[in-house]
Amino acid sequence: MNAHAPIPASTSAPSRAKRLKTSTHNTHEQLDSRIMSAEPFRDRERYGKFLRVQFHFHRDLAPLYDDPRLVALVPDLSDRRRLGQIAQDILDLGQVLPEDTQAPVFIDDPVDLPTAFGWLYVAEGSNLGAAFLFKAAAALGLDETFGARHLAGHPDGRARHWREFTTALDALPFDEAEDQRAIEGATAAFKRVRGLVDDAFA
Repeated sequence: MNAHAPIPASTSAPSRAKRLKTSTHNTHEQLDSRIMSAEPFRDRERYGKFLRVQFHFHRDLAPLYDDPRLVALVPDLSDRRRLGQIAQDILDLGQVLPEDTQAPVFIDDPVDLPTAFGWLYVAEGSNLGAAFLFKAAAALGLDETFGARHLAGHPDGRARHWREFTTALDALPFDEAEDQRAIEGATAAFKRVRGLVDDAFA
């Protein structure tokens, strides 16, 4: 083979999960920076505020985990919910659960599937990236049995659990318009968390 021959460009398009990552990169980075600037793991009081952010966000998502159309596409979806773990983490710290002062985001019936998967992409991705946060929680004396249940990795491993979700995500028969709605859903989810962080750590 001629060592100087041009290398053919790959004709395979990026997966849907990778396209979501690329399209939401800036919004995601801004959120991560905002969370870190709030120092949610400085002490248990600030961590409690972080838990309230998580509670409100996952409460928004709660209806999605029981939607039969979504469960048909991701069979273990119901087992992926973390709202109950977050609630127990809040109670572990001796705090009161936040009141339901606002209706969940997804109240339409039926929900728009591409938009819903955009939001789920953010929720599942946060679980993949929670290994660092779990270590930070350990410095506060918290673990998978007390106060940091929702940050613990899946028994099968974070990476494998994430790959199983993205495999289902990538297999969805969405057209270009539906892919765009998924991107808009993920962007909205990141912005929702940003708003909750700003409120909690104002």
